[in-house]
Amino acid sequence: MLTLAVQPNARQTEVVGLFEGALRVKLAAPPIDGQANLALTAWLAKELGLPKRAVSLRRGAAARHKQVDIDAPLAAVQAWLVSRLQAA
Repeated sequence: MLTLAVQPNARQTEVVGLFEGALRVKLAAPPIDGQANLALTAWLAKELGLPKRAVSLRRGAAARHKQVDIDAPLAAVQAWLVSRLQAA
């Protein structure tokens, strides 16, 4: 499970660091009719090299703070997090 602080309507989708104990993600999708949630899970799956079904929204469908379940080895997710946070 990964906790995210999501900012929709950004120019591009990117990790921008940590915010209140969550990974802060700017998301290039509008928060309309679940489009941002679909874009977020699809982006995470692509970033992690996983099929879309491996990333699902657990909590926060209508909130900026979200929790997602990721069906992947913990080491792979940790390595991705470290690389993204170093680049942010």
